[in-house]
Amino acid sequence: MVAKARFAKVAIMGLLLMSSAGGYAQDELRKTFFKEADAAKAAADAHNAELLAPRSYERGLKEYRDAEEGLKRGRNIEYVRDNAADATTYFTTAADKAQLAETALAQVMKSRQDAANAKAPELSADIWEKAQRKFGEAIRLLERGDLKGSKRRDIEATSLYRDAELVAIKAQYLSETRRLLADADRARVGRYAPITLGKAKQLLNDAERELSENRYDTDLPRSLAQQANYEAKHAIYLSEVVRDVRDKDLTAEQLVLQWEQPLQAIAGVADVVPGMEAGPDRLTAELVAFFENQRNELQSLEQEKADNEIRIADMEEEMRALDERLGGATAERAALVQRLEAQARVKQQFAQVEKMFTRDEARVFREGNSIILRLLGLNFDSGASQIKPENFDLLAKVEKAIDVFPRSELIIEGHTDSHGGDDLNQKLSQERAESVQQYMINAMRIPTYRLIATGYGETRPVASNETQAGRARNRRIDIVIKPNIDAS
Repeated sequence: MVAKARFAKVAIMGLLLMSSAGGYAQDELRKTFFKEADAAKAAADAHNAELLAPRSYERGLKEYRDAEEGLKRGRNIEYVRDNAADATTYFTTAADKAQLAETALAQVMKSRQDAANAKAPELSADIWEKAQRKFGEAIRLLERGDLKGSKRRDIEATSLYRDAELVAIKAQYLSETRRLLADADRARVGRYAPITLGKAKQLLNDAERELSENRYDTDLPRSLAQQANYEAKHAIYLSEVVRDVRDKDLTAEQLVLQWEQPLQAIAGVADVVPGMEAGPDRLTAELVAFFENQRNELQSLEQEKADNEIRIADMEEEMRALDERLGGATAERAALVQRLEAQARVKQQFAQVEKMFTRDEARVFREGNSIILRLLGLNFDSGASQIKPENFDLLAKVEKAIDVFPRSELIIEGHTDSHGGDDLNQKLSQERAESVQQYMINAMRIPTYRLIATGYGETRPVASNETQAGRARNRRIDIVIKPNIDAS
């Protein structure tokens, strides 16, 4: 029994050795017979022969696979050698013909690549397929040696590829414009807004012309298409307005009043009295002057900021030089550094608080080291000082903002507009400030000693009381946060 077990083990080991030896021998045979075929195939692949000499390449590939299969199945060595040799011949021929095609068909191949880069297969599929067929015919004719026939197909394919490329480029840049204009035509926009719609169509024609004349310089056509999109959308809007006027859903007076509202809103933000008793010209001029002044002031501030940064850098360098001469920082300088670091922390905390509120909820700004929360979203009923439930969410954000500055002093300032008596406004602003103060004590658990409530009535306006928007901005609660710099 033991002898039989030993014999089985020896037999299995023998089979494994034979199998291993067979695999090794097969690898050696492959290296011998396929060395030239592999080199020829690599050369054919390098010249893209599968595309440019498909007939020869396919024959070579067939012989190559037959040789591989024959070797795998242990067929006659001569059969394997002959298949590999034939594969080498076909691959060599394919590489030569592909090299010829690379030169002879260089123009059509460039046009083909340009069209592909423009996404012609997706955006201009019909023309692309026609071009592909002509290109394939040019390759086959060239491979057979018919240079004249190949050249004709080459020219035809080149023209088709360029057409496909142009159609694709126009589709990329002009499709949205065409869709908008088609929508406008279906809605009969030209009947109600012909001037604006005509402008959109002319811009589209200009964009198409620019692309046709120079398809690779797309900056101008893109800009023209964007303008055309705007005019098309504008025409659709205008047509709806004109329809409303013609259908008597909107009178001419109502239309003018509607269009005056945006100017009034802008005037309110600019704190300019929106006088339009003789039309919008005077108000427009005032708003233009206002925003020009704002831009000039901004430029001045930016220049001042740049100058200050230079001065600060010079001062820091001077401080370093002074340190070196004094042989180290003095106690006074160390205290100054600590204070500067505390101020830097306040700046970081301010940036954190600023992100907590939306534009409609509060405006956050600094005055020195103090942080002011101008609570635009905190509104009271006329003549009242009670906090309404809809303001609780905003006050919850105020609590989070205050928590960023622990141990800070908090001043609640109440302000009104100029309508109403001075004494009444003073009393109302004080009551509203105290109402917010009491809410902070009860709901936010802020110690009384940190809070001061002050009413200023109408004495500290931040906008003109001559406009509705200005008066709304003047009716406000400001929370002044005074950080404890030393404690920081």
